[in-house]
Amino acid sequence: MRLDRYLVTLGIGSRTEVQKLIRSGVVTVDGNPVRDPGFACREPADLTLRGETLDTRLMRHVMLHKPAGLLTAARDKKQPTVMDLLPPVYAAIGCMPVGRLDKDTTGLLLLSCDGELNHRLLAPQRHVDKTYLAHVDGELTPAMADAFAAGLDLGDFVTQGAALTILEPHLAQLTIHEGKFHQVKRMFEHVGLTVTALHRSSFGPLTLPEDLPEGQWRELTAEETAAVYQSAQMEAKL
Repeated sequence: MRLDRYLVTLGIGSRTEVQKLIRSGVVTVDGNPVRDPGFACREPADLTLRGETLDTRLMRHVMLHKPAGLLTAARDKKQPTVMDLLPPVYAAIGCMPVGRLDKDTTGLLLLSCDGELNHRLLAPQRHVDKTYLAHVDGELTPAMADAFAAGLDLGDFVTQGAALTILEPHLAQLTIHEGKFHQVKRMFEHVGLTVTALHRSSFGPLTLPEDLPEGQWRELTAEETAAVYQSAQMEAKL
């Protein structure tokens, strides 16, 4: 990749800005100053800017503990999004949410630079589990658990069998395979209940760590990354 394009992709600046930086001699490649914006770089490259080493990885995977009140979107002109919680470089390299959590839903959100991984993890036929804790405004019953397991006809689609475990009269754990728009809330509405609070505790092989507070994030470990790719039946991209 051209050096100037690499720096733009990393969010260092516009093409004009990074070309000016390169020509001024403040960028090094493998320890050597490079003044040619068209210099061909390997990926990942060993780059510094004004003596500071740059993180040049273009493939990153992030686990975020989403708080309520944020849209799950790359950007929005009027409302804050989950991307506002991450340094700008993640948006610059194309690290995007894998699926969506509603604005008022909290919990585990995966973000990745790998579009194919995103697509595969969301494909219903791959049966990637998503587990939620749902507080509802009425009493849960065993008959509801049976109905969820059999699949619910929501009009525009029939849900796959889902595992509903009643934890308390108004609290349940629900594991589904799909992730359609407002699906969990619609499933409970179908049996006469309204979800008052919803939290995703796990996504595929990932479980939200107890030591990751709301609004905080971290990159996946190598082991977590490998497990996510395995669930998508892909070779891991670290």
